[in-house]
Amino acid sequence: MDPVYLFKVAARQADWLSVRQSTVSGNISNVNTPGYKARDVVPFDEVMDKTRLTLAATNARHISIDEAGAKTTKVGKGDSWEVVHSGNSVSVEQEMLKASEINRGYSLNTNIVRSFHRMYLMSVKGS
Repeated sequence: MDPVYLFKVAARQADWLSVRQSTVSGNISNVNTPGYKARDVVPFDEVMDKTRLTLAATNARHISIDEAGAKTTKVGKGDSWEVVHSGNSVSVEQEMLKASEINRGYSLNTNIVRSFHRMYLMSVKGS
């Protein structure tokens, strides 16, 4: 039986979400600090691109994605929504949207791991 890496990927995403949550909370806590520049972390897909994990079909019936379907386009990053006279670039609304994205990411990660764990246990038990 080949090793299953889904749990490692999920753990890596949970670590990334934790770092992003810490960064966003740091931005919010410095909303009134003069000259503070808002920060964010590298997107998770870029982190995964650096790990060199590849998907492999171990059965002819597995779904495959052709190269054209796997490519994505990079979206240009916009400027901060507002910069005040003190030079602070933190927008509370923008940071709250990021916090909501992080919450959805945690929920998705947890649900995927829970489902995979159930499938894994069913395959081991045999029913």
